[in-house]
Amino acid sequence: MKLAEDINLLPKKEFLSIFGNIFEKSEWIADKAFNLKPFKDSNDLIVKMMNIYDKSSDKKIINIFNLHPKLAIEKKLTSFSSKEQADAKLNSCTKEELMEFEKLNLDYQEKFGFPFIIAVKGKTKIEVLKNFKERIKNNYIIEFEEAKLQVKKIASIRLEEILK
Repeated sequence: MKLAEDINLLPKKEFLSIFGNIFEKSEWIADKAFNLKPFKDSNDLIVKMMNIYDKSSDKKIINIFNLHPKLAIEKKLTSFSSKEQADAKLNSCTKEELMEFEKLNLDYQEKFGFPFIIAVKGKTKIEVLKNFKERIKNNYIIEFEEAKLQVKKIASIRLEEILK
């Protein structure tokens, strides 16, 4: 599909099926973006989706955070999350690694009120665990901003994969 020119011709249902999970289970962002057509090019779509996210209230951002899966232990994953976690080998943890992820996920959720979020593309499970152990020490404000940044990285990676 030559998405750059065809993107403006997509019916809403098809547009939402393609872009609805760019921001984890947050189809409303794609819905808002659809209403901002026409897009000059694929970069224009990316900018518009990122702006919708950036201008969202903290409450909406936290809702998006809470739609993200708990790393390595979540069983119900979107196709994007499933592939991303499998590529980082989070689906093949040892018993010890799984126990560590379970504890970190629980402690992190309890401390911050949302799951640990990291763009896992290009990272190993060891790197993910290292990041997890470091970031759990952050205060709420720092971690909120970091999680917000990670969601944007994930969305950018997903958009790039669709639009390439």
